[in-house]
Formats: sequence, structure tokens, C-alpha cells
Amino acid sequence: YNHGSSPLPRPNEALTFETVPIPTEADLSSDEVIVRVEASALCHTELHFADGTLNLGVKPITLGHEAVGVITAVGSDISPSRIGQRVINYYYVGCANCRWCNRGDQQLCPNLKAEHGFISDGGLAGYIRTPSRNAVVIPDSLEFVDAAPIGCGVTTAVHAAKLGRVDSTQDECALVYGCNGVGFGLVQLLKNVYGIKNVGVVARSEAKRKMAIELGADFAIDGTDSSSVAAAVREKTGGGEGVDVLFECVGTRDTLDSCVGWVGALGRRGRLVLVGYHQGEDHEFRCHPIPMIVYEQTVVGSVGATLEDLKEAVKYVGEGKIRTVVDSTISLNEFQTGLDRIKSCDCVGKIVCLPCHGRR
Repeated sequence: YNHGSSPLPRPNEALTFETVPIPTEADLSSDEVIVRVEASALCHTELHFADGTLNLGVKPITLGHEAVGVITAVGSDISPSRIGQRVINYYYVGCANCRWCNRGDQQLCPNLKAEHGFISDGGLAGYIRTPSRNAVVIPDSLEFVDAAPIGCGVTTAVHAAKLGRVDSTQDECALVYGCNGVGFGLVQLLKNVYGIKNVGVVARSEAKRKMAIELGADFAIDGTDSSSVAAAVREKTGGGEGVDVLFECVGTRDTLDSCVGWVGALGRRGRLVLVGYHQGEDHEFRCHPIPMIVYEQTVVGSVGATLEDLKEAVKYVGEGKIRTVVDSTISLNEFQTGLDRIKSCDCVGKIVCLPCHGRR
């Protein structure tokens, strides 16, 4: 590669495939490294940029926040021994001074120095520049294509489960509403790490429901008619109680409505974890407070993940407790085709772009 190529978003304009300069050692801060990207997974987030749901005021920008590759250069404060390491990139770069960064919650930093693929150039390119601490080593046993979806699909699941206060000691029932990248990660995390005995999924796609069952889900409900989901969920839970923790990964008005209310899918003292979202007032989350008060329910949002979440996610995948699901691989210049398939929900698992050298 003489230049890195990347799709650059300009909100409310078509994404374009452009040539951008490759970062060099002269561009590096003392604590940074350059990673040659070997694989970068596509996320629904890219679709949100394309349709204008996300407009963070930075353009043009290289998309992509699920990138893996090989370190090719290091800053002056970094040991040259890092060159050649196989790594996955953590895409938040906090200010390192605020109370959130001091707690390890860089994803909540109000003064981010960078957020790859969001407000600074990301991994849908040949190379990416990142702080050395953000370049987390991955096991040699993991192929790059299989490792790339860890960067959001698995890490988001790890973080959301913590915010959902999942507790296997209380004989809980958990539900994943909307099942693909993050959803498949959640199913395996809940079963294989937390030991939850009863885990269900809701998905419109029969293929995704079958995959969820293959990955360990105990039951799968067709979500095509969202108005029937709550009743179906309650039939699957003890005494029609509803679930103890519900991970909402879709974020439409219809799916949100089926989660709450007197006879919603969420049970007494249930925790609703909001992960997915859609654009516009038509998809605002609205519910009457009385059922939530009477049932003592909790609603919490979950965004991204911490650096420690990423390290945990890599560990779980390396140990075989979670496996990433890859639908297909495409070349970087086929980015739009991959985005169209995500929009039409025509994929089971992640679509992974190969910016440089193909599968390894």
C-alpha cells in the first residue's frame, strides 16, 4: 500500500472512498504506535453515520472502530519490542485527568482526545495511529477476521452485562432483544461466563434465532410482530413473571414498548439495559412511571466499553467462552455493499472488511 484508503462520512451526504496519507513515525506522539490494519468489522454505527443519526460535527473522517492488525512503528517512549505485535484497538482516548478517566471509564470522558471512527480517524483504512496502551495484544491463535468483532460486538456485551448487574446466584432469567453482533456476544457471556440458566433472545430473522440457540440460548422468540413479544416472553418465564434483566439492542418505539408496562417483557425489579437506538422522535423511549415504580424497575443506558472490558473480552474469546460470528468478509472498496446488507438485516454475524492483505 502506498496510501491508506477509507470511506469518509459527511453527514447527510453519500459515503465516499478516498485516498488518505499513511501515518508515519514523524506523525507519532511519544506514546503512540502505528497499526497496519488487517481486518476491521462493520457496525450498525456506520449506518447511523450514513443516515445522519450520528453527526458529531467532524468531517471528513475515516470510519471504523473495530480494527485489528500489527504494530509497525512506535513512538519514542515505547519499546521497539512492540513492533510486530498482533493487537486490537481500543477506540476511546480519554483526557486522563477527569474523574471518569481516573475511574477507568474513558467512554464517559467529557473531554476525549480521540474516539476512533467517531471524532477521529478510525480503522476502515490501511493504517491507524493510536496510543500504545490502546493497542491490546490478541492471542496468536485468533485469526484477525475473527478477532475484529471483539472490538465492539463483544466489548459492548461485556460492559452492558456489568451495568445490568447480572447475578447468577439469584436464578435469574435474561433476555436479549435484537440479536446479531452484540446480541450473540451477550448470549454467550450470559451462559458461559455468568452461568445464567435461562437466557432468551428475540429476533425477526429465523437464521439469527437458530444461531442464538446454537450459541447457547435457551429459547428464541420471533420478533416480527413486536406486539406479541411480551406475552411470548412471559410464557417462557416462571409463572409469567417476565425477565430479570433485558438487553434492548434494537431501539425502536415498537421494541421498547414491548419491554415495559404492566404486562411488558420486563418483570419485577427488572433491569432494562438500553444498547440500541434509532433516529427520530418516532423512536423515543416513552413509558408511564407507575408500572416502573410499582415493579421497582430500573432503566440504564450502556455505551461502548472500558479498556478493561476490552481486555476481558479478548480473554473470553481466547479461552473459547465466546466466539465471534462472522457472516462474510469483503474488501474495503466494497464497504457500501456491506453497509447495505446491515441496513437490510441480511447478515448473520459481522461483516468484516479486509483493508490490507486478506484473511490471516
